[in-house]
Parts: sequence; structure tokens; C-alpha cells
Amino acid sequence: MTPISLTQSRSAEHSATEAHTARPASYEWKAVTLMSLGLGLVGIDRFLIVPLMPVLMRDLKLDYQDLGHITGALAIAWGFSSLFTGRLSDRIGFKRVLVPALIGFSMLAGLSGLATGVGSLIIIRALMGLAEGAFVPASIIATMDASPPKRHGLNVGIQQMMPALLGLGLALIAVTQLLKVMDWPWIFLMVSAPGFVVAYLAQKVLRVPSPKEIAAHSMTHDAASHRWHEVFGYRNVPLGIACQLCWLSCIVVVAALFPNYLVDYLKLDMQQMGFVLSSLGFGGAIGSLLLPALSDRIGRKPVMLLSVAGAFVSFWIFMRTGAAPIPLFLCLMGAMGCLYALLTLTVGPITAESVPAQLMSTASGMIIGIGEIFGGGLAPALAGYLAKHVGIQHAITMTLWALVIGAIAIVALKETAPSRVRAQAQ
Repeated sequence: MTPISLTQSRSAEHSATEAHTARPASYEWKAVTLMSLGLGLVGIDRFLIVPLMPVLMRDLKLDYQDLGHITGALAIAWGFSSLFTGRLSDRIGFKRVLVPALIGFSMLAGLSGLATGVGSLIIIRALMGLAEGAFVPASIIATMDASPPKRHGLNVGIQQMMPALLGLGLALIAVTQLLKVMDWPWIFLMVSAPGFVVAYLAQKVLRVPSPKEIAAHSMTHDAASHRWHEVFGYRNVPLGIACQLCWLSCIVVVAALFPNYLVDYLKLDMQQMGFVLSSLGFGGAIGSLLLPALSDRIGRKPVMLLSVAGAFVSFWIFMRTGAAPIPLFLCLMGAMGCLYALLTLTVGPITAESVPAQLMSTASGMIIGIGEIFGGGLAPALAGYLAKHVGIQHAITMTLWALVIGAIAIVALKETAPSRVRAQAQ
């Protein structure tokens, strides 16, 4: 970085500090809290179906491949929605996108309880994916806008931990217990109301920043208009897409197949399965909170390399562990902690900090969208096919191959953490 660009960087950071100082002192925590709750509801609505998979197979006459198609339909719809609404968010503002999206996916989550077969369930989940795909890129940029640059990793990490904590943690335990006292359709219907409350509060609280204010959160400090396809000229975007494909392939394979792996292959009962899978949420929450915050200090790339190694080792040990709930719990907690840290850094700071202000949601939407379509959509369908034809125990090894490919992409990424960029420039 030249002395001029270093001066520009410091000037932009000073402008960002002034912009945050001019806001009400409470705005940061209010906005981050609302976006965290919104993304937490996305996690509940998306992963609520995970512990219900064995029950749905029985009641709706589904097979392993159907489970992959149901999971994949939501992911593909999510992906296409993110591709287009990310750009829309840059053009009309994130607030005008994320509030209607909150209302939409909350309503559709409840309608999942009215499904009568694989066809209706796929349609409802796909529509829900359209709304959730619109919400996620806009909410990430809303969180970064509310945060000073030195807390990008921390605050996006707080937001990203909520799908894991609520959707893959508390919800999995609650659902397996609720199945003792109510039928599964009522469980789906219970989750709709909170989303309408968060949408109302977001409409009241969120502000609409100027392009110059958003530019202060980017390495480029560029507030000018850009065409959407220019986003691919920034190295971290295509590399981020490759990374996202890998992380989502792991996560959706876990969501689609691990419940049945535990019940059908390892012969755990439903309550033991719920206990083991709750580790996904608790591990994801811890990893999303701690590791991105650490990246604010030591850099995005070192934390990502540490995380991919941790996830690989955790999955490798898991696949060699028998029907022992506590060791399985610990392995999955470690794996998901690392995966959610990787996911958080890829769709948040490492992407948004790399591009101009008017391409931030576009870049995040591209990475989320393409990752969901291929990593989230095709991976579970392939895993379901393998589980059906060669055995579920072999299908889950897909996670290891995905992590190896992701590690190669991380090495080529460009560092974006403000503290590391300043240190390299001096």
C-alpha cells in the first residue's frame, strides 16, 4: 500500500468513526441485536426440520433421496434469491429488502406444518428459501453498517452465531422434547410469530446510510456506482465462492444425513440423536462468536486456516467414533464451531471489506447465492444418492473432501482485516 493509499485508509477509518459517533450511542447494539435475532429465526426456520426428518419419513412416506431434495430445494431457492436481491439491496437500501423478507419467511415457516407430501413440502420450503435468501446478504451489510471497522468480525460473528445457537442448538433439543406432547405440524406453526415482531422493530430502528458512510467499511473506500459484474474483478469474490461451496456442502450434508446416520446406522434413539445434534448449534455459536472476533486482531486468513484444520480433524474423529453420545457431541461441536467461523468470515468481512460500497450486498449475495445453489442444493442431493446406493456411512465422507478444497482456496485469499492491512502497509 502506498503512502497516499495509507493516508486514504486512515482518513476513511476516521470518517467511519465520526459517522458512528454522530449516531445515537444505542444504535449499534440495537441494530446488531435485531439482525442477530432475525438471522436466528432464519436458523430456526431452516433447521427446525432436521430433527423431524425421521418422523417426516414415517408420516409422509419419504426416503433418503427425498430428504436430500427437500433440503436442496430450500438451498437452491435461497441461492437464486441471494444472487438477485443482493444487487437490489445495494440499489434501494438494505432496509427495504430485509423487512419484507422477514415477514415472508416467517409466514412460510408456519405453512411447512401444512405439507401433506414430498411435493408440497418442497414447494413451501423453496418459497421460504426465496425470502431467507433475500434477508441474509442485506442483514450482513446492515450489521457491518452499524459497526465500527474494528468490530466488523465481532459483530458479524454475534449475528452469525444465532442460527447455530437457536436453529442448531436450542431448537433441536426443544423439538425432540415437543414431539412427546404434540404433532409435528404444530411445531412448525409455533415458529411464525417472532418473525413478525422482529420485522416491526427493524422497520422502526434501522437507518438508511449513504454510500459514503458504507464505503468507510471497505478496503477500497470507494462510494462510486459500479456494474454488478465488476464484483468478479476483486480476487476475494471468486475465491469466496469456492470457499462457500465447501463450507455449505459440509453443513447441509450434516443437516440432511447426520440425523439418520445417528438413528439408522449407529442405532441411537431419538432423544440421544437430539442431544448429539444439539452440539451443532452450541459449537457453531461458540465458533461464530470467538473466531471472527479473533480475526479482527490477528487477521482473517490465519483464523480461517486454523478453522479448516479444526473442522477436518473433528469430522475425521467423528467418523471413527461408535454409538457413544458424549464423544459424538464433542466432535460435532468442534466441527461446527470451525465451520460457522469459516462461513461467517467468508460471507461477511472477507467479502464485504474487499469491494466498493455499492457492491457489498452484491458480493455477499453472489457468494451466498452460488454457494447455496451448488453447495447447498446439489451436495445434499448427491449425498442422498450415495446414502441410498452405497450406504449413509460413506456419504458423510463428502465433508472431508470439501474441507481439503476449501483450504486450498483460503491460501489464495487477500487479507482484509483493517489491523493487518495497516501493519502490512507500514
